[in-house]
Amino acid sequence: MYQNVLVPTDGGEGTAAVLDHAVEVAGDDRPTVHGLYVVDQQLVLATSKDNQETVRADLREEGKRAVGEVATAAADADLESVTEVSEGVPHREILNYVEEADIDLVVMGTHGRRGRDRIVSLGSVTERVVGSARVPVLTVWIGED
Repeated sequence: MYQNVLVPTDGGEGTAAVLDHAVEVAGDDRPTVHGLYVVDQQLVLATSKDNQETVRADLREEGKRAVGEVATAAADADLESVTEVSEGVPHREILNYVEEADIDLVVMGTHGRRGRDRIVSLGSVTERVVGSARVPVLTVWIGED
């Protein structure tokens, strides 16, 4: 059913649960699992000019570690993987990747906030991807921050 499954990751603690679901959904179809980490351009630009390159480099290193976890989980499930670390606005980069890599399914974490917390987080990456993706998006509850 799925040939290319995307797991966008921020390297957070909920990544393992998201990966478990992605591998489970993959089932017997043997899709390629794509791991994507987006260096948030806004975080880089929010720092002083003197520190921007250091912040960018640190985030890229975090990204390499995070997509490495995706590759390891895919390999453990005997699935092929592709990983990428990009830079930009996270939800836009994810949506661009979906189109460019012919992704069939996106599997990503959500904190499942409610009430006032949900209002504050309306700009969340997951919510923006769910609202704009042209492919199914499976959200996995990964708990409160």
